[in-house]
Amino acid sequence: MNPNRRRFLNTTAALGAAAWAGTPLWGAPPAGKFRTALIGCGWWGMNILRDALAAGRSKVVALCDVHAHALEVSAEEVNDLSGDQPKKYRDYREMLAKEKPEIVIIATPDHWHALPAIAAVAAGAHVFVEKPTSHTVQESRAMLNAATAAGRVVQVGLHRRIGPHHREAMEFLRSGKVGKIGMVRLFVAGRGGTETPAANAKPPLGMDWDAWCGPAPLRPFNPRMHPGGWRNYLDYANGTLGDWGVHWLDQVMWWTEEKYPKRIFSTGGRPVSGAVVANEKEATTDAPDTQVAVFEFESFTATWEHRRYADNPTERHGVGAYFYGTQGVLHIGWRDGWTFYPTDKNAPQAHGNPRFDNEKDGHNNPPLWRDFIDAIDHKRRPAADIELAHRSSVLPMLGMLSYKLGRSIQWDGAKEQIIGDAAANALLRRDYRAPWQYPKI
Repeated sequence: MNPNRRRFLNTTAALGAAAWAGTPLWGAPPAGKFRTALIGCGWWGMNILRDALAAGRSKVVALCDVHAHALEVSAEEVNDLSGDQPKKYRDYREMLAKEKPEIVIIATPDHWHALPAIAAVAAGAHVFVEKPTSHTVQESRAMLNAATAAGRVVQVGLHRRIGPHHREAMEFLRSGKVGKIGMVRLFVAGRGGTETPAANAKPPLGMDWDAWCGPAPLRPFNPRMHPGGWRNYLDYANGTLGDWGVHWLDQVMWWTEEKYPKRIFSTGGRPVSGAVVANEKEATTDAPDTQVAVFEFESFTATWEHRRYADNPTERHGVGAYFYGTQGVLHIGWRDGWTFYPTDKNAPQAHGNPRFDNEKDGHNNPPLWRDFIDAIDHKRRPAADIELAHRSSVLPMLGMLSYKLGRSIQWDGAKEQIIGDAAANALLRRDYRAPWQYPKI
């Protein structure tokens, strides 16, 4: 084995062991609780906050949401769970100024990640922000720069980085037993079909729709957008590639020593969902229901594919990542754990069962939160640190950029610029709706 490779593996294994220490190896937590605030009080935000309360190191001092009903319901639950009586805010800036939280959780739609995260670290808070880092490449870079300048810990919700069977699979992959990897295939399928337009409507009572849209385009409220459908509206997110894809692309970035691909191409469309409708009366989603993205690295190629229809009944695994090597194929999955299929038919398969800290939802947010707190306590980088998450989050953004352009792009990852393509570079950011101002890098 190359000695540099050996040193990398040893170092990575040591860091991985520290990050996935689990409570017994961390020892007793220090006394005291962090003043904690949540921005985005919906389903996922409250999932994270419950894990924070269960870990025993948070006093919830504030909740922020543009929907009054979400604020009331979440405040009542926090009080029931902990006895805390958080103040309720509609504007995160006012909340940061008045409550001065030490930890801020951001569980908003993607287009609302950057500005609150940057403001929070500037105010001295550590941040736990949902994946992906943001909506556009330069927003993500601005978040990373702000966190670095402030010296704050920023954990991103890429919980597969700390999931037990994902770590076990990564150790197997790095052991060399799969051989030289030439290709990685990432895939997800199902959950959709033909789409008919839904009528636009008035926002729910007590919801500030203008504030919800914020720096993104203001469009008529449609019931399909809220609470969770915004992921398939490209003004606010990056479709399935940005939602599911970032998790599996992060598995690739976790494994490889390369920091970025050199070329990206994506194609697809809406052959099943149908044409996009967006007018004053009605709307459909506008993200592709079918998409393939190719990420060409120096030493391997990674492909992403999704379709929002037709599950994978003929395939052994429905979602996940296949790492194709000279000694066999390693599949890293979700609820099916990981499995190695050796090229030698006489050799035994290897398998690791799925393991979750929260079996009900199949995620590993509780250990990711504990790792976040431990990183703050010990002034270290967390498992899903903003710098690592930035590299992973940029990939689906570049894939969507290529999809919108209809052509491949050459990526200079060191400069974070697209080579020789002014039109493509213009899409690394977007103009914000007034009065919001795009963050400076």
